[in-house]
Amino acid sequence: MKQRSCMVLIGIATLVGLQVPARGQGQSPQEGRKPQQTASVTPTSERPGTISPEAKATADYVIGADDVLDVSVWKEQELTRSLQVRPDGKISMPLLNDIQAAGLTANQLSQSITEKLKKYLTAPQVTVMLTQINSQRVYVIGEVTRPGAYSVLPGMTILQAISSAGGLTQFANGKKIFLMRNENHIQAKYPFSYKDVLDGRRAEENLTVKAGDTVVVP
Repeated sequence: MKQRSCMVLIGIATLVGLQVPARGQGQSPQEGRKPQQTASVTPTSERPGTISPEAKATADYVIGADDVLDVSVWKEQELTRSLQVRPDGKISMPLLNDIQAAGLTANQLSQSITEKLKKYLTAPQVTVMLTQINSQRVYVIGEVTRPGAYSVLPGMTILQAISSAGGLTQFANGKKIFLMRNENHIQAKYPFSYKDVLDGRRAEENLTVKAGDTVVVP
Protein backbone atom coordinates (compact mmCIF):
# COMPACT_ATOMS: atom_id res chain seq x y z
CA MET A 1 0.00 0.00 0.00
CA LYS A 2 2.77 2.41 0.93
CA GLN A 3 4.60 1.52 -2.27
CA ARG A 4 1.53 2.38 -4.37
CA SER A 5 1.14 5.75 -2.58
CA CYS A 6 4.77 6.63 -3.26
CA MET A 7 4.37 5.89 -6.96
CA VAL A 8 1.29 8.14 -7.16
CA LEU A 9 3.16 11.03 -5.50
CA ILE A 10 6.10 10.63 -7.90
CA GLY A 11 3.73 10.75 -10.90
CA ILE A 12 2.07 13.96 -9.67
CA ALA A 13 5.45 15.61 -9.13
CA THR A 14 6.52 14.68 -12.67
CA LEU A 15 3.37 16.22 -14.19
CA VAL A 16 3.88 19.48 -12.26
CA GLY A 17 7.51 19.65 -13.38
CA LEU A 18 6.51 19.36 -17.05
CA GLN A 19 4.11 22.33 -16.76
CA VAL A 20 6.76 24.72 -15.36
CA PRO A 21 8.87 26.33 -18.19
CA ALA A 22 12.54 25.63 -17.95
CA ARG A 23 14.82 28.59 -17.13
CA GLY A 24 18.45 28.93 -17.81
CA GLN A 25 20.86 29.15 -14.95
CA GLY A 26 20.68 32.60 -13.35
CA GLN A 27 17.83 33.74 -15.67
CA SER A 28 15.21 35.99 -14.07
CA PRO A 29 11.50 35.84 -15.03
CA GLN A 30 11.81 39.14 -16.89
CA GLU A 31 14.62 37.78 -19.06
CA GLY A 32 12.39 35.08 -20.47
CA ARG A 33 9.90 37.58 -21.88
CA LYS A 34 9.89 38.74 -25.48
CA PRO A 35 11.53 42.20 -25.69
CA GLN A 36 9.20 45.06 -26.65
CA GLN A 37 9.93 47.15 -29.75
CA THR A 38 10.12 50.89 -29.19
CA ALA A 39 9.86 53.58 -31.87
CA SER A 40 13.01 55.59 -32.33
CA VAL A 41 12.39 59.34 -32.70
CA THR A 42 15.14 61.33 -34.38
CA PRO A 43 15.90 64.51 -32.41
CA THR A 44 14.86 67.68 -34.20
CA SER A 45 18.46 68.82 -34.52
CA GLU A 46 19.36 65.61 -36.37
CA ARG A 47 16.45 65.49 -38.81
CA PRO A 48 17.19 66.32 -42.42
CA GLY A 49 16.53 70.04 -42.79
CA THR A 50 14.56 71.67 -45.55
CA ILE A 51 16.13 74.26 -47.74
CA SER A 52 15.19 77.67 -46.47
CA PRO A 53 13.90 80.18 -49.02
CA GLU A 54 15.79 82.90 -47.22
CA ALA A 55 18.94 84.30 -48.69
CA LYS A 56 22.24 82.74 -47.73
CA ALA A 57 25.04 85.28 -47.46
CA THR A 58 28.50 85.31 -45.98
CA ALA A 59 29.30 87.45 -42.94
CA ASP A 60 31.11 90.01 -45.12
CA TYR A 61 28.18 90.49 -47.50
CA VAL A 62 27.56 94.21 -48.05
CA ILE A 63 23.90 95.26 -47.88
CA GLY A 64 22.49 97.03 -50.92
CA ALA A 65 19.30 98.74 -52.08
CA ASP A 66 16.18 96.51 -52.23
CA ASP A 67 17.68 93.91 -49.87
CA VAL A 68 15.25 92.78 -47.16
CA LEU A 69 16.38 92.70 -43.52
CA ASP A 70 14.93 91.29 -40.32
CA VAL A 71 15.80 93.69 -37.50
CA SER A 72 15.19 92.26 -34.04
CA VAL A 73 15.56 94.14 -30.75
CA TRP A 74 15.41 91.82 -27.75
CA LYS A 75 12.34 92.37 -25.55
CA GLU A 76 11.24 95.29 -27.74
CA GLN A 77 8.57 93.85 -30.00
CA GLU A 78 7.56 97.24 -31.42
CA LEU A 79 11.10 97.71 -32.72
CA THR A 80 11.33 94.24 -34.26
CA ARG A 81 10.30 94.16 -37.90
CA SER A 82 11.14 93.23 -41.49
CA LEU A 83 12.49 96.16 -43.52
CA GLN A 84 13.42 96.65 -47.17
CA VAL A 85 16.38 98.88 -47.93
CA ARG A 86 15.17 101.90 -49.89
CA PRO A 87 16.79 103.04 -53.17
CA ASP A 88 18.64 105.72 -51.15
CA GLY A 89 20.25 102.93 -49.10
CA LYS A 90 18.38 103.65 -45.85
CA ILE A 91 15.82 101.98 -43.62
CA SER A 92 13.37 103.57 -41.20
CA MET A 93 12.83 102.52 -37.56
CA PRO A 94 10.76 103.88 -34.69
CA LEU A 95 12.74 106.28 -32.44
CA LEU A 96 15.63 106.38 -34.89
CA ASN A 97 13.96 107.47 -38.14
CA ASP A 98 16.31 106.97 -41.13
CA ILE A 99 19.39 104.76 -40.76
CA GLN A 100 22.04 104.10 -43.40
CA ALA A 101 22.06 100.38 -44.26
CA ALA A 102 23.55 100.09 -47.76
CA GLY A 103 27.31 99.73 -47.74
CA LEU A 104 27.35 97.98 -44.34
CA THR A 105 27.45 94.32 -43.36
CA ALA A 106 24.65 92.95 -41.19
CA ASN A 107 26.98 93.01 -38.17
CA GLN A 108 28.00 96.61 -38.81
CA LEU A 109 24.38 97.69 -39.16
CA SER A 110 23.52 95.85 -35.94
CA GLN A 111 26.25 97.78 -34.11
CA SER A 112 25.08 101.07 -35.62
CA ILE A 113 21.48 100.52 -34.49
CA THR A 114 22.66 99.43 -31.05
CA GLU A 115 24.63 102.64 -30.54
CA LYS A 116 21.70 104.79 -31.61
CA LEU A 117 19.24 102.94 -29.35
CA LYS A 118 21.41 103.49 -26.28
CA LYS A 119 19.88 106.96 -26.06
CA TYR A 120 16.49 105.38 -25.38
CA LEU A 121 17.13 101.85 -24.03
CA THR A 122 19.41 100.30 -21.44
CA ALA A 123 21.85 97.81 -23.01
CA PRO A 124 19.86 97.13 -26.20
CA GLN A 125 20.53 93.85 -27.97
CA VAL A 126 20.05 94.09 -31.73
CA THR A 127 20.20 91.34 -34.35
CA VAL A 128 20.12 92.01 -38.09
CA MET A 129 19.52 89.14 -40.51
CA LEU A 130 19.51 89.33 -44.30
CA THR A 131 16.42 87.50 -45.61
CA GLN A 132 16.38 88.50 -49.29
CA ILE A 133 19.23 89.46 -51.60
CA ASN A 134 17.74 91.78 -54.19
CA SER A 135 20.59 94.23 -54.79
CA GLN A 136 23.06 91.69 -56.19
CA ARG A 137 21.71 90.73 -59.61
CA VAL A 138 23.00 89.15 -62.80
CA TYR A 139 21.16 89.63 -66.08
CA VAL A 140 20.60 86.75 -68.48
CA ILE A 141 19.26 87.83 -71.88
CA GLY A 142 18.69 86.32 -75.31
CA GLU A 143 17.77 82.75 -76.16
CA VAL A 144 16.99 81.41 -72.69
CA THR A 145 13.67 80.18 -71.37
CA ARG A 146 13.18 83.00 -68.85
CA PRO A 147 15.30 86.07 -69.66
CA GLY A 148 15.62 88.52 -66.80
CA ALA A 149 17.48 89.56 -63.65
CA TYR A 150 18.47 86.94 -61.08
CA SER A 151 19.89 87.19 -57.58
CA VAL A 152 23.61 86.46 -57.40
CA LEU A 153 24.17 83.57 -55.00
CA PRO A 154 27.58 82.94 -53.42
CA GLY A 155 29.85 81.20 -55.94
CA MET A 156 27.31 81.40 -58.77
CA THR A 157 28.84 80.64 -62.20
CA ILE A 158 27.78 81.51 -65.75
CA LEU A 159 26.41 77.99 -66.19
CA GLN A 160 24.36 78.31 -63.01
CA ALA A 161 23.05 81.71 -64.09
CA ILE A 162 21.86 80.19 -67.38
CA SER A 163 20.26 77.35 -65.43
CA SER A 164 18.41 79.87 -63.23
CA ALA A 165 17.00 81.36 -66.43
CA GLY A 166 15.59 77.96 -67.44
CA GLY A 167 18.41 76.91 -69.76
CA LEU A 168 18.88 77.49 -73.47
CA THR A 169 16.10 77.51 -76.02
CA GLN A 170 16.25 75.36 -79.15
CA PHE A 171 17.35 78.40 -81.16
CA ALA A 172 20.30 79.33 -78.94
CA ASN A 173 23.82 79.36 -80.34
CA GLY A 174 25.70 77.74 -77.46
CA LYS A 175 29.11 78.47 -79.00
CA LYS A 176 28.59 82.24 -79.13
CA ILE A 177 27.51 82.94 -75.54
CA PHE A 178 29.47 85.64 -73.74
CA LEU A 179 29.60 87.48 -70.42
CA MET A 180 29.66 91.27 -70.33
CA ARG A 181 31.25 92.95 -67.29
CA ASN A 182 31.98 96.56 -66.44
CA GLU A 183 35.65 96.78 -65.42
CA ASN A 184 36.94 100.27 -64.64
CA HIS A 185 34.25 101.82 -66.85
CA ILE A 186 35.19 99.53 -69.73
CA GLN A 187 32.88 96.79 -71.03
CA ALA A 188 34.86 93.57 -70.92
CA LYS A 189 33.63 90.57 -72.91
CA TYR A 190 34.32 86.94 -71.91
CA PRO A 191 33.43 84.08 -74.30
CA PHE A 192 31.54 81.02 -73.08
CA SER A 193 31.01 77.81 -75.04
CA TYR A 194 28.09 75.97 -73.46
CA LYS A 195 28.82 72.47 -74.78
CA ASP A 196 32.58 72.67 -74.22
CA VAL A 197 32.07 73.75 -70.61
CA LEU A 198 29.61 70.91 -70.01
CA ASP A 199 32.09 68.44 -71.51
CA GLY A 200 34.86 69.81 -69.28
CA ARG A 201 37.04 70.95 -72.18
CA ARG A 202 36.83 74.67 -71.30
CA ALA A 203 36.04 74.73 -67.61
CA GLU A 204 38.04 77.96 -67.26
CA GLU A 205 35.33 79.79 -69.23
CA ASN A 206 32.75 79.07 -66.53
CA LEU A 207 33.52 82.25 -64.58
CA THR A 208 31.97 83.22 -61.26
CA VAL A 209 29.45 85.96 -61.96
CA LYS A 210 29.37 89.29 -60.16
CA ALA A 211 26.60 91.77 -59.46
CA GLY A 212 25.85 93.75 -62.62
CA ASP A 213 27.15 91.11 -65.03
CA THR A 214 25.14 90.30 -68.16
CA VAL A 215 25.11 86.87 -69.78
CA VAL A 216 24.19 87.15 -73.47
CA VAL A 217 22.86 84.08 -75.27
CA PRO A 218 22.50 84.79 -79.03
